[in-house]
Amino acid sequence: MSTIKPFHGLLPTPAHAAVVSAVPYDVVNSQEAAQLAKGNPLSFLRVSRPEIELPENTDLHSEAVYAKAKENFQRLIQTAPLELDNERHLYLYRITMDGRSQTGILGTFAADEYFNNTIKKHEKTRQDKEDDRARHVMELRSQTGPVFLCYRDEDAVNAITAEILKTAPLFDFKAEDQTRHELWRIPTEISWALHDAFKNVPALYIADGHHRAAAGCRAATQCRSINHAFTGDEEFNFFMAVAFPASQLKILAYNRVVKDLNGLTADAFMDAVQKQFEVSKTAEKTPSASAHFQMYLGGQWYALTPKFDISKLGVIEQLDVSILQNSLLQPILGIDDPRTSTRIDFVGGIRGTDELEKRVNSGECAVAFSMYPTTLEQLMAVSDAGEIMPPKSTWFEPKLRDGLVCHNF
Repeated sequence: MSTIKPFHGLLPTPAHAAVVSAVPYDVVNSQEAAQLAKGNPLSFLRVSRPEIELPENTDLHSEAVYAKAKENFQRLIQTAPLELDNERHLYLYRITMDGRSQTGILGTFAADEYFNNTIKKHEKTRQDKEDDRARHVMELRSQTGPVFLCYRDEDAVNAITAEILKTAPLFDFKAEDQTRHELWRIPTEISWALHDAFKNVPALYIADGHHRAAAGCRAATQCRSINHAFTGDEEFNFFMAVAFPASQLKILAYNRVVKDLNGLTADAFMDAVQKQFEVSKTAEKTPSASAHFQMYLGGQWYALTPKFDISKLGVIEQLDVSILQNSLLQPILGIDDPRTSTRIDFVGGIRGTDELEKRVNSGECAVAFSMYPTTLEQLMAVSDAGEIMPPKSTWFEPKLRDGLVCHNF
């Protein structure tokens, strides 16, 4: 059973939705955020990345940054303006990118279900990132960017959303990256019908936004500590997310580049690889199936297929990122911990294989690996097993917008 709760959303007016909403805070650095917000006083990046209005080299975790976020949020509420819905609603959020659409339900989700693992995780969070977002949420008393959830398709939910899609959206705009964003305010009675339908969804899975989810639930814990008579229904007990049916989602590959060959010559490296993999030259730059890899070395692409039986491996070890790490990156290239090694870098599949060739051809890196994407079923299987995915296993596109709907508490 899963809980999705309608809430009083804080939204920009339809005329200003495009200029207010922004890319997620964690997909851009300070310089990129400043460039995107340049000339746009209503950009939500001024709330999610408030350091862009402070002196250069400001400590990103200083009091001044969080104070500026709160100040800019209050100013945006007045000037955009951002308006609070009088009634509780859920919202339907459709994103279209490169001709492919995914439609999710935006609402609030129970912190208790995060704590008891009805909302399942597949990634560890970093304490510093969790601290930062929790502080941001508590200063604003608002969750301003949604967590990205998915669930196994539920017919009753799909039937309701299909009817809503026949009506005109409240927002409909193209962002700077040409993704189309549409938002429907779901009528109150239908919102509660969806709330009831979600009771048949056995589990929700965090696809993207583990730090946002952790921060929202940390806020719940902090508020409970100063509200000893809480009932569980208070807004601070819920965090904002968009839940998408798994059938509509697409995970992109998360490719790898390595800066050196660990002291090996190209020939010695290739000899070592051939002990673990069948290797052949190819013109194909992306693998066609799971457990297949493409490697770029010395201006040539190679197809790699494991010589060993992967069916005997565990749920984590069967993942393509694990096969590559355990059979090549660690034993041959000496990448013991990809989370901390400075010799490896990760390239989101959205950037394509041209980026891999560029990094190797420039001499910045010695070898690149084009990966087959992790599947949704693999992600959910790992989460169901209570396991943690290896680092940089999934890349979700398109990204949800910050500031499109906010959840105040």
